[in-house]
Amino acid sequence: MSPPDDARHVPVLPAEVVARLDPKSGEVWVDATAGGGGHARLIAERLGESGRLIALDQDPGMLEKARRRLDGLPAAFVRANFDQLPEVLRNLGVEAVDGVFADLGFASDQVDDPARGLSFRQDGPLDMRLDPTSGQTAADLVNKLSEGALADIFYEYGEERHSRRVARRIAERRQAKPFETTADLADVVRRSVPRSGGIDPATRVFQALRVAVNDELGSLDRLLAALPKVVRPGGRAGVISFHSLEDRRVKHAFRAAGVWEPVTRKPVEAGADEQARNPRSRSAKLRVAKRVS
Repeated sequence: MSPPDDARHVPVLPAEVVARLDPKSGEVWVDATAGGGGHARLIAERLGESGRLIALDQDPGMLEKARRRLDGLPAAFVRANFDQLPEVLRNLGVEAVDGVFADLGFASDQVDDPARGLSFRQDGPLDMRLDPTSGQTAADLVNKLSEGALADIFYEYGEERHSRRVARRIAERRQAKPFETTADLADVVRRSVPRSGGIDPATRVFQALRVAVNDELGSLDRLLAALPKVVRPGGRAGVISFHSLEDRRVKHAFRAAGVWEPVTRKPVEAGADEQARNPRSRSAKLRVAKRVS
């Protein structure tokens, strides 16, 4: 069965994910970040009619896309953040699963939608929430946090060396007019950060705000702490990260002696062909570990 035409999201490292996770017929798996359903479908197809996939996503729109893409396959769909995984499994009456997978990147559908405000490449409202129904927006943070708090976010979550200068320029500008759009913020950041190489000067600040708005690192820490409790011995867990702050956490967690045995000694990265076809894959790093007794 081919996926529906509207499932345009292209999963990164698809062959590598299936090979390293090695899902088998009859098993129970979790895709903790269902997104457009690309990885979820690949896993579900390997589970067969006797298996079961539990797909999570906090974005209701993306969860619906995944539901359509997995039409006809044995799957349950739950709107939840992945740090709620233990609670989700309890509610479903599932004690343990054979594997968990998480892709920490944003789906192309989300990034390309100006209304989500996730990217500075298209002008849109300064939102950035993965769950568009709750929590503070990026505009709330930029317009309300102190200059020092903003500088800390830019430095800690974006590793921006010019964090204090950017925060100062933002604080000065917002006195005259609050920030409302991605283009407005990107313009101020670009005039505050010297260009280096081919990276847009706004990149690190926007990354930092996305991380802060969605509590991405806190959620990841809670997921990694929960995995040993929900993956049965012999099962596997895999995570694709897209920046060093995430990858370091996954690397450390999967090296816990007596808990995990690394399946990937080094992160698996996309080859030249995939990077050419799908630029989103260039920064992707896959790590997989096996749960030990």
